Amino acid sequence: MYYDLLPKIKNAVLARKASLIVPFSRMNFEVAKVLVKGKYLRDVQKKVINRHNFLEIKIAYLDNQPFLTNFKIFSKPSRHIYVNYRELRSVRNGYGLAILSTPKGILDNREAKKNKVGGEYLFEVW
Repeated sequence: MYYDLLPKIKNAVLARKASLIVPFSRMNFEVAKVLVKGKYLRDVQKKVINRHNFLEIKIAYLDNQPFLTNFKIFSKPSRHIYVNYRELRSVRNGYGLAILSTPKGILDNREAKKNKVGGEYLFEVW
């Protein structure tokens, strides 16, 4: 799940890795695609290694500085946070991104507000 994916990405960033491989799940794949769209990751691809599915995630850097520096998880398996699209605000004065699970799929806060759809507030990244 995404709450396991984010610390792995952050550890790879702190270790200055160019990419990492994590076990595949549809949720991880959709979250990673939204982070690629937000330019926090460079690329994500599904790989099959020994008949097991994995995600290869390439981290985005600019002048050896990562775009993704930190995150905060809001919804957990023990506590789910739901928001209406009217309650969505910018993250870090527009420099961050909030990720939501909506009826239209995994979206960032800008897309959710544009589509006028709310959902489960998963996490923020900046």
